[in-house]
Amino acid sequence: MSALDLEARVYSIVAELFNVRIDNLMPESSPKTIESWDSTGHLDLVLALEQEFGVQFSPDQMDQMMNLNTIVEILAAMKPVGR
Repeated sequence: MSALDLEARVYSIVAELFNVRIDNLMPESSPKTIESWDSTGHLDLVLALEQEFGVQFSPDQMDQMMNLNTIVEILAAMKPVGR
């Protein structure tokens, strides 16, 4: 999967989950810029990403996932579970 495809999938999940327009999202989008991205929303996002990409995040990775750029970078470095 290309980096652009990965980014597009992450943005799509975030837009749907937090009910925001995808064209309003940018690499710096974070809980500070997306009102509905609260602690519960963060857990929902982690679960949605794990399910979509077949990965399992460590607690440290979950803590680092505080903007879309970092999320894409973490996912790009991961391999699906069981592969």
